Amino acid sequence: MTTTTPELSVLEFLRRQVAGLPTAGLHCRFRYPTAISRTLGIRLVDIEHGCATVELDVDAEIHGNQQGTVHGGLITELADAAIGTAHSTVVGADESFTSIDLRTVFLRPVWRDTLRATARPSHCGRTITHYTCEVVRGDGKQVATVTSVVTTLRGNRSLGR
Repeated sequence: MTTTTPELSVLEFLRRQVAGLPTAGLHCRFRYPTAISRTLGIRLVDIEHGCATVELDVDAEIHGNQQGTVHGGLITELADAAIGTAHSTVVGADESFTSIDLRTVFLRPVWRDTLRATARPSHCGRTITHYTCEVVRGDGKQVATVTSVVTTLRGNRSLGR
């Protein structure tokens, strides 16, 4: 007789990850940690319904641009990971989502630090949700502000996403 484990809600699955509880053999409807998060070393450090915080250790020797600072695209990816993780906790079982706008305002350069990105919804509609994500460095100073508009996909539009 084969026993299958029930699918956990995304929020429940991610809360287990943050708490350091085992997730082997458990699953939720989305892939966590994501492939890009594993590749870059992005860590989920806090999760609530509609909100997420992720961290990444950055070093301009590895993640640098031509000016010798941490690449803005990496900072934007960190924020996008927080925003996507936050939104994954609010979509229904037959829904998916995609970003339709992502804007980053850079406030100061980073050379080597631990960056923390915290995403929260600023407006929640039935289909469109607006997020704000603050990216701060280890001393608490803000590095960037990222805003995003995410659309929730339903029915056939959500298939395969």
